[in-house]
Amino acid sequence: MITNLSTMNKDMTKSILIILLFAVLVGCSSTADYTTKAEDPEPLHQTVKKITDIIVHDIFSPPVASRIYAYVSVAAYEAGRYQDSTLVSLEGQLHGLSDVPRPERGKDYCFPLASVQAALQMGRVLIFSENELDQFSERLLNSYKNSGMPAEVYERSVAFGTAVADHITKWSATDNYKQTRSFPKYSILQRDSTWKPTAPAYMDGVEPHWNKIRTFSIDSAAQFRTSPPPRFSTDKGSPFYALAYEVYETKKNLTPEQEAIARFWDCNPFVMNVQGHVMYATKKISPGGHWMNIVRVACRTSHANAARSAEAYTRVALSLADGFIACWDEKYRSQLIRPETYINQYIDENWVPLLQTPPFPEYISGHSVISGAASTALTGVFGPDFQFTDSTEIEFGLSVRRFKSFDAAADEAAISRLYGGIHYLPACDIGLVMGRQIGQFIIGHVRTRNRQAALTTSHP
Repeated sequence: MITNLSTMNKDMTKSILIILLFAVLVGCSSTADYTTKAEDPEPLHQTVKKITDIIVHDIFSPPVASRIYAYVSVAAYEAGRYQDSTLVSLEGQLHGLSDVPRPERGKDYCFPLASVQAALQMGRVLIFSENELDQFSERLLNSYKNSGMPAEVYERSVAFGTAVADHITKWSATDNYKQTRSFPKYSILQRDSTWKPTAPAYMDGVEPHWNKIRTFSIDSAAQFRTSPPPRFSTDKGSPFYALAYEVYETKKNLTPEQEAIARFWDCNPFVMNVQGHVMYATKKISPGGHWMNIVRVACRTSHANAARSAEAYTRVALSLADGFIACWDEKYRSQLIRPETYINQYIDENWVPLLQTPPFPEYISGHSVISGAASTALTGVFGPDFQFTDSTEIEFGLSVRRFKSFDAAADEAAISRLYGGIHYLPACDIGLVMGRQIGQFIIGHVRTRNRQAALTTSHP
């Protein structure tokens, strides 16, 4: 009998210990679950994608969209970089950026949450459809609240993200953007060589004063000034006529693959449709938005965490923003006629390009410039032989395209402008070179990791 009691006591003791151990494990599991959820990069990816969707909806021009991406990304990076001790601030590296807020020492934060909050707050300042972003923000932040995160950590992290966004907002207000809103519209020159608005909307020249916007990293809008465009001529034996005829013949003899390439990289947010007396817009992603989506693809493919994802978005967004400023400086200096106008006047009055001609001068190709810059930035983060599947255009009714590297994607984006009938070949080739020069400059002058990490960390 005594033996049975002893056995029972041992069994009870063992059961109690198992229950206590289970409770401890459940408690640790709960904490781990909160931490794991908090470090998930998906909320940041979803935030950038939501801002892209709103940019498409609000029909921001490609240069303005690049400005939005740059400030949103820098805010997200500065608020979230503390998750990774090797990341450093961009203050003192980007023109005019200083004294970025810092978290309190000895306090617990969820820096991925702070990063998302900073991006959301910054986006709200720069877009039009605030209500749509507010509804998205509420749902996203509630997911953090319901993750098991301590209330004080949640509140502190949100407050820090807001403080960073407020600081970046003040910085953005000094870049001359607001002043350019009141500058005069582009005055159409009557010279035969200069750009004229094209059908069907005959829109004014977009952002003719964009070179007045403060650059982020490059020294000035004209730092990477290219050679002038080929000399204009209507002589059938001239090099310029040959370039225009190349565009004309290319469109007439497009292969299915070339047409697919042109449509995949169209990225024209200004496409207008005419049915009788009705004109309406087809909303599309901008060139910068396409490359920001490629960032998300690369981050997911490489399993990048929230901090590294914020770093990648920032490096690409800076290359886009400076790329557009430099490109637009050349566009409105050259003011070169588009192939559509030239071909209609001097080769075939009934010819139309495959893609609708965007409303700004031809030289140089904006998509080529920013593709060269963005691909160089991505190569700097993920390496030169990063293979990926670009699914950006699925939501616009197109198939995926697969690439062996970021440079290969940029090469295709550049030549797509010839296939689409909206650029002469030099604008594509020279634009790609300029973009890669800008990308390399940013790699050499904008440091996101401390020097020891930069020396020892290999590409994932």
